[in-house]
Amino acid sequence: MKKHPRLDNWEENELKKSISRFPERKERFTNHGGQEISRLALPKDIDEDYLNNLGFPGQYPFTRGVQPTMYRGRFWTMRQYAGFSTAAESNKRYRYLLDQGTTGLSIAFDLPTQIGYDSDDPMSIGEVGKVGVAIDSLADMETLFDQIPLDKVSTSMTINSPAAILLAMYVALGEKQGVASNQLRGTIQNDVLKEYVARGTYIFPPKPSLRLITNIFQWCSEQMPAFNTISISGYHIREAGSTAIQEIAFTLANAVTYVQTALDAGLEIDTFAGRLAFFFNASSDLLEEIAKFRAARRLWARIMKERFGAKKPSSLMLRFHTQTAGNTLTAKQIDNNIVRVTIQALSAIFGGTQSLHTNSKDEALSLPTEDSVRTALRTQQIIAHESGVANTVDPLAGSFYIEELTDRIEREAATLMDKVEEEGGVVACIEQGFIQRHIEDASYDYQEKVESGERIIVGMNQFQIEENIKPPLLRVDPAIEQAQVESLARLKKDRDNKNVNASLTHLKKAAQGDENLMPVILEAVKQYATLGEICNVLRAEFGEYKDRG
Repeated sequence: MKKHPRLDNWEENELKKSISRFPERKERFTNHGGQEISRLALPKDIDEDYLNNLGFPGQYPFTRGVQPTMYRGRFWTMRQYAGFSTAAESNKRYRYLLDQGTTGLSIAFDLPTQIGYDSDDPMSIGEVGKVGVAIDSLADMETLFDQIPLDKVSTSMTINSPAAILLAMYVALGEKQGVASNQLRGTIQNDVLKEYVARGTYIFPPKPSLRLITNIFQWCSEQMPAFNTISISGYHIREAGSTAIQEIAFTLANAVTYVQTALDAGLEIDTFAGRLAFFFNASSDLLEEIAKFRAARRLWARIMKERFGAKKPSSLMLRFHTQTAGNTLTAKQIDNNIVRVTIQALSAIFGGTQSLHTNSKDEALSLPTEDSVRTALRTQQIIAHESGVANTVDPLAGSFYIEELTDRIEREAATLMDKVEEEGGVVACIEQGFIQRHIEDASYDYQEKVESGERIIVGMNQFQIEENIKPPLLRVDPAIEQAQVESLARLKKDRDNKNVNASLTHLKKAAQGDENLMPVILEAVKQYATLGEICNVLRAEFGEYKDRG
């Protein structure tokens, strides 16, 4: 193959620089027969079409990945989304996962925490600790990370409307551990727009919600440069029933809204764009999912460069976490779910994900047991260490079908994004129900095909067996709710309530103006003001969002 000047440039600049910072893994990259595996497969003739649409990994338009060596440098972060019961119980699970080889933590919060209610609120009855961990105050956060040093782990927090409060708790905890905010690594989901259309854990109307998000962008750009300030989520859009194209289109449309809001607030694009992260679903259509991830990366790079004029390469990169598709798991023949998850995990890895959560086989029935979580983690480890797919960069590039599908998904997602713009943008589309209707129609169409048998779900609508479904399940003890309420009562009694009230008064005044709320929320958190108390102050000032239905 005749060397191309652009290839020489890539090797001399991006590749050498990347390897000097992150040396490739120490093992030899060979197949089972002992043959060397090339770092990057290329066409015999590198033409302009190849350069414009695929290029080289770590280089615009990033179709082939955001790092020059991808998993030859280091594997994706293996996260396992977990959290249940009390902070103490979840801490045990996190330490178990770290012992088993997890390389990043991903926190699931219970429903009251997600919608800004304390465990002792009447709205919380029956939900405390059920679908995630209950976090009422900094004291709970201290327990959650007991014996887990924050300078040694990367933490992802799936929290949206009260994201600023949980982030403040994490920062305050870091200070208590002696870890400065600029050393903290991780991601906060902080994506409220998708809550209005796909998930429902919103609190405030869109405008004040966007203010809080922009406040986080601004504050973190100065105080937490290594922390991802938002994880713009297509995952929940897909779980609600969207197609792959809708997942990409609506997720990137939301991202455009966040970027424009930050620019309107006076932020410079290259000061915050590099800390935007994304969160996608990996479903079971292996080739479509691979193409989806590659198309999303290329489409986002072009949007950031051509629409927003971003200059830094990091501002153009779509970096993303992936979770396998919970809505594909079946309660029947649950061992089949291990196979589904493996296929889905492979799609994310072939697609170039930066981190991955693999669902456990029993999640269609309950929160996962330790055994099923371990199997889900082992799935990632087997793919990483035994399959060989991580030994070369973007191994499916150049496949006629993959490239055709990548082009089509990019083109159709861009067309749908244009329709959102024509309808007045994301917020207007939410208020009009435009996005919701698209997702609902796609979900109905899919379910109709499953019920008619046109789409086969193995073990559910074909290949059924008689079985007595009694696998071991994780049950959250109902008594933990009372224990959490009692713990919260002790906290409220023992803290300095004069300081708490002063901090909440300060927050009320700040919310009425236009100052950045992050420092004020951080001060309240340090005084052990609770999540519910802080949210109630903001509810009084911002109001609550009421769904169109």
